[in-house]
Amino acid sequence: MMTPQPGPLVIIGGAEDREHDQQILREFVRLAGGTQAQIVVLTAATSEPWEAGETYIEVFQRLGAAEITVVDTRDSEDANHIAAVRAIGTATGIFFTGGDQARIVERIKGTLLEDALHKRHADGAVIAGTSAGAAIMPEVMILRGESDTSPRSDAVLLGTGLGFIKEMVLDQHFAQRGRLGRLLTALLQNPSLVGIGIDENTAIIVQGHEFEVIGEGAVTIIDESAITYTNRDAALPEQSMSVFGVKLHVLSEGCRFNTVTHQPLPAQPVLLPQS
Repeated sequence: MMTPQPGPLVIIGGAEDREHDQQILREFVRLAGGTQAQIVVLTAATSEPWEAGETYIEVFQRLGAAEITVVDTRDSEDANHIAAVRAIGTATGIFFTGGDQARIVERIKGTLLEDALHKRHADGAVIAGTSAGAAIMPEVMILRGESDTSPRSDAVLLGTGLGFIKEMVLDQHFAQRGRLGRLLTALLQNPSLVGIGIDENTAIIVQGHEFEVIGEGAVTIIDESAITYTNRDAALPEQSMSVFGVKLHVLSEGCRFNTVTHQPLPAQPVLLPQS
């Protein structure tokens, strides 16, 4: 008997297209089983769970999913209810909406629902998240921080995410909100990780130790594992920090990245049929 492989992760930088070609959400539904997809929408991040749930029910119905269930966890007790756990147990695709990533951790971390999520992912279900739903994917997550700033020790507050992936720390709305400085700061506190900044209407699809970029924007990769100098320990909280020897990659659609070797790979050329 073959051992199940963990399902893909679809990590979206926010503001994904829900009206036109819906490329990213369409790919999520395809990975979840297409017309057989059993999707659970988790609204823990948002202050308007009913509205968010209705929005994604409509989107996933249009994309042909067989069944869509909304699990609304207003507090951690809701995440220990057997109905929520059972919904996850039959899901082929699980989708975290946007909002505030702190709410997801407060309402799901350490609950029966979190255990069920990890079990379903290990058994092959695809997990997706947009904006705040993307931020919670790694073990180390950006809880909050300043945009449009140079690296400063007070520019970012880190927390513990849900840990679906371990090799990276993520930031979303990346180019649109000027978040290079806060991602650099997060990595100065965790130089063994790779920083992944995902633009809006852009996603990475993680399978094993590799991911591929889809969508209209770019993914910025920051690797501080071989930096030659930083004044992090000497700089005051409000002072900009120095960091030398940072490696940076920018990946557009179709490019891939290996999270173990830290190697980017170009998009594979499209082969046109011979006339």
